[in-house]
Amino acid sequence: MLGADLFTWKKEQAIVVRRPNDITVPKRVVLTGGSDGMGLSIATRLAAAGAELVLPVRNPKKGEAALAAIRVWAPQADVSLRSLDLSSLESVASLGATLREEGKPIDVFIGNAGVMNPPVRQTTVDGFELQFGTNHLGHAALIGHLLPLLQEGRARVTLQLSIAANRGAVNWDDLNGERSYDGMAAYSHSKIAYGLFGLELDRRSKAEGWGITANLSHPGVAPTNLLAARPEIGRVDAVPARRLISALSRLGILGTVVSAGQSALMAATTPGEQGGKLFAPRGIGGLGGFPVERKLSSSLRSPGDGRRIWELTRELTKAPLPLT
Repeated sequence: MLGADLFTWKKEQAIVVRRPNDITVPKRVVLTGGSDGMGLSIATRLAAAGAELVLPVRNPKKGEAALAAIRVWAPQADVSLRSLDLSSLESVASLGATLREEGKPIDVFIGNAGVMNPPVRQTTVDGFELQFGTNHLGHAALIGHLLPLLQEGRARVTLQLSIAANRGAVNWDDLNGERSYDGMAAYSHSKIAYGLFGLELDRRSKAEGWGITANLSHPGVAPTNLLAARPEIGRVDAVPARRLISALSRLGILGTVVSAGQSALMAATTPGEQGGKLFAPRGIGGLGGFPVERKLSSSLRSPGDGRRIWELTRELTKAPLPLT
C-alpha cells in the first residue's frame, strides 16, 4: 500500500474490529485471498468476531505475515493456514482432500482470491487462460471438492465478483482467449462465469435440498492489491490508474481497502434467506459506499447460461459437481 492508503487502512480496521459485533459469524469459515489487501481486512473482521478461520494461501510467507497482522487486532483469533494454488487443479483437489480428511463442516465459504489483467496472455498449469482458470475454474472446482462439507454445514457461499462483471459477457466460443485476447475483457469474462456458477449453485441447492445458499458480492472500486505490482504475473509496477484511484478513495468518492471488503461480509453473514443475491456498494454505479443488495447485471440473469457454465466447468475441471 501507499503510505496514505496504509494509514487509512489502519484507522478503518481499528474501527471495524473494535465496534460492537454487528455480523453473525458461524463457526468455520474458509476464505481464499485472505493474506493481503481487501482479503486481509475481511479475514481480520471475521477473526475478531470469533470465527474459526481457515486461510488457504499460495505464498506461505505472506500467509504467516497475515496471521501476525490478524493477531495484532484479534490476539485470540482461531486462524490457520492451508496450501492452495488456484491456478492448479491438482492443488485445488489436494486442499479439498485435506479439508475433507479434517472432517469439519464448513459454515461459510468466501471465494475472494483473484488475478486481474496480466500484461500478456498467460495460462495456468492446466492450460487454461490465467484469469478464467484462477478466478472461475479454480474456485468452482474447490467448491465441488468441498461440497460434502458445505452441505453438512448448510453453508453460506459468497463469490466475490468485480464491478467489471457489469459489462461484457462470457466468451462461449473462445473460453481461453486463444483466438483473440484482451486482458480486461478476459477478466470480465472470468468474473461473469464465476457469478453465473454461483447463482446456479444456489438454484441447484434449492432444487436438490443441499442446504447451501450462495450469494455474489463485488467491492466497487478501491486501491486494492489487484492494482498493485504483481511480479508473479509479469506486472512489475502498479497499474497507472492506481494513484488516481487512491486519491479518489481518500476523498471519499471511491471505496477503501476496508470498505471494499464489506460487501462480501454482508453477503456471507447477513441472517435469513439470502441466496441468489448480489451485494455491492450503494454509491453511484456501485463504485463505493456502504454495501446494499443490488440488482443483478444483465450478464448474470440467464438460468440457461448458469446451467451451461456449470456443465462446462464440470467437464473442464473434472471436479465432483453433480449434474442433477
